[in-house]
Amino acid sequence: MPEPVADAAGIDRFLDALWMERGLSRNTLAAYRRDLGGFSRWLNEQRQCVLLAAQREDLLAYLASRVSAGIKPRTTARLLSSLRRFYQLAVRDGHLQADPSERIEAPRLGRALPKSLTEADVERLINAPDTDTALGLRDRAMLELLYASGLRVSELVELRVLQLNLRQGVVRTLGKGCKERLVPLGEVASDWLERYLYTARGELLNGHECDVLFVTRRGAGMSRQAFWYLIKKHAQQAGIHKPLSPHTLRHSFATHLLNHGADLRVVQMLLGHSDLSTTQIYTHVARERLKSLHAEHHPRG
Repeated sequence: MPEPVADAAGIDRFLDALWMERGLSRNTLAAYRRDLGGFSRWLNEQRQCVLLAAQREDLLAYLASRVSAGIKPRTTARLLSSLRRFYQLAVRDGHLQADPSERIEAPRLGRALPKSLTEADVERLINAPDTDTALGLRDRAMLELLYASGLRVSELVELRVLQLNLRQGVVRTLGKGCKERLVPLGEVASDWLERYLYTARGELLNGHECDVLFVTRRGAGMSRQAFWYLIKKHAQQAGIHKPLSPHTLRHSFATHLLNHGADLRVVQMLLGHSDLSTTQIYTHVARERLKSLHAEHHPRG
């Protein structure tokens, strides 16, 4: 059942405001649309009302129904966050007198440690592509850049050629909220990027024009999903059977920097985190690594 026309228009206004004020990514905006659309359809079916007429009891009943359907606490927390932001904006813009999401507590979440690879695993993964082929050379350059810079996968696949400065050894990227940051590349990544740019990229373009840095055999940019498929393929070739996520190399980048003594503020800047508390979770990863090394090698560990 589609959401009511009034809700669809309200959701569009909300997403436009978020995009204008916060510069959120397409994926984040799509997640908001899914969350709000789901609640709108439930309201229409169960209560015959629209989003702006919902009461606190409606939100609680909807969240309870989703929990009964088996969604996880983290998903429940994200769903409540979407609803809360929508109603806060509606109150601010004068569409509502009171926020029905007030005083609804989010489920308590244990903070999961990000998964990262060991340095040896990263070496095997990066060495997996066949660099005698244009596609393999492109994949090697992408993996080298991802591990050297800690970019998000979306930032990697959306990079333009003009954002790369090999002479200075930096890449300029736009992160969440359209915040620009400069990230150093390192000599190894710069060398592989130069090889890709001056050999494989032209072969893959085959006469087509494209300003995206990493292109496919069709001479166009690559999707996040396509690159994630490549990582899984190369991990399998490298004999890496650990659980991987799209952020695995980003997590590994941060964890390995801290393990080698990098300052937390520096890692925060490189990752593009606006809040230091987001970066601090990596200190827990590094601490767990130190504890395991101590337990393994110390006589009284």
